[in-house]
Amino acid sequence: MATLFFKCLLGAAAVLLIALLSKSKSFYIAGLVPLFPTFALIAHYIVGSERSMEDLRMTALFGLCSLVPYAGYLVAVYILSYYYNLTATLSLATVVWLGCAGLLLVGWTRWSPLLVANSL
Repeated sequence: MATLFFKCLLGAAAVLLIALLSKSKSFYIAGLVPLFPTFALIAHYIVGSERSMEDLRMTALFGLCSLVPYAGYLVAVYILSYYYNLTATLSLATVVWLGCAGLLLVGWTRWSPLLVANSL
C-alpha cells in the first residue's frame, strides 16, 4: 500500500510541477516534465526485479519505440493548432497517438519474437 501511495505522490508532484512551470516565464519547460522517466524508472525497477535482464532490455527497447507515438502526437499538436481550437487539437492529436500506438503494438507483437530469436 505504501508503494502505491508513493507512485501516486510522484504523479501528483509531476502535475504540480507542470502547473507551476506553465505559469512561469519559461512555460515551455512544462513540456519537458512529462518526459522525466518517473514511470519508466518504476516500470524498469519492477521488470528488472521480477524478470530477467533480457526482459528488462526488451522493455527498454519497447520504451524507445514508444517514442514514435509520442512524436506523432507532438507533430499533430503542432500542425493541428494552426487550424483548430485547443479541444479539437488535443482530441485529434490523441487519436493520432492512439493510431500510432496501435500500429506499434501490432508491429511489436509481430516482430518482437524475431528480436528475441536474433539476440540469442
